[in-house]
Amino acid sequence: MTQPAPAPGHVLAKDAGEGQGNSESTGTVVVAGLANLGIAIAKLVGGLISHSSAMMSEAAHSLADTITEVLLFVALKRGARDPDARHPIGYGRETYFWALLACLATFTLGAGFSFWQGISTILEGEEQGDPLVAYIVLAVSFVLEGESWLKAVRQVRSSARRWGTTPRRYLAETSDTTVKAVTFEDSAALIGLVLAALGLFLEQVTGDPLWDGIAAILIGVLLLFVAGALAWANVSLLIGQSVAPSIEAQFREELAGVEQVSAVPVLMTTVIGPGQLIVMAKVDFDDTATVADIERASDEAKRRLVARHEGVRYVFLDPTRGDGRARARAHRPPAG
Repeated sequence: MTQPAPAPGHVLAKDAGEGQGNSESTGTVVVAGLANLGIAIAKLVGGLISHSSAMMSEAAHSLADTITEVLLFVALKRGARDPDARHPIGYGRETYFWALLACLATFTLGAGFSFWQGISTILEGEEQGDPLVAYIVLAVSFVLEGESWLKAVRQVRSSARRWGTTPRRYLAETSDTTVKAVTFEDSAALIGLVLAALGLFLEQVTGDPLWDGIAAILIGVLLLFVAGALAWANVSLLIGQSVAPSIEAQFREELAGVEQVSAVPVLMTTVIGPGQLIVMAKVDFDDTATVADIERASDEAKRRLVARHEGVRYVFLDPTRGDGRARARAHRPPAG
């Protein structure tokens, strides 16, 4: 018998947990987007005046980041829609589709333009203009990007404390890719600004535009790495990723502690959106348990899982015999 049922209190959990996280994520994205738009314009002006390919690459970088923030904002709004008859578990995974498009924007516009600028400068060379404006733009951009980065870091630390883990582990395992994207992109922006400044300085000292071109190419490599890492994370979540093994172990422990439960031979989880997941398990109940006992135990199991992780939206329990055959069937390779 399969018992699909919404986890008790899952709407409350959504309001208390996901609502707060979604609001924080939206604020982080809006701040980053506005900062990047202003920075992109300033970098473009600085690049045109200084004739620096690294500065032009940074302008493309900030423009790509601005487009990324717009797509991430769309992702948050589209993914937060309530379930309906056609999409009974909601639209959470649509967030990862839009986030994946954001990665493509970074890859094509940011990295592609940076490589083109860097290679053109190395092959053709260009006399440097007045670098003073570029230095001023880089300094102001560093301050603005730093403020956006600090906001993202504060959110990561706050969320990590809420889940009882480290910020680094939270970033590695979180299903909220918007926070991960803003944190990665702002970190890359700060590194890119340093690279652009080094390229400008070395060209100014040596008179060789090679350094400016190398800086532009390094910025492209940086953007390529960030886009690839974020794209990989979004694809994994889009096709249905499980939660961390440590969290699954906690779920198994909660189920095993329910009265009338003898064993939990199979437990699976899948992420259905930022901070949202489904728990599915084959449960071996005591042989003496009545139908009423199983119903009470199932309700208690769902209550425990929601209490353990506020992101649990649905719990599917399948009573099964504890003779080992359920585990064997779950891990049996496909025929042929």
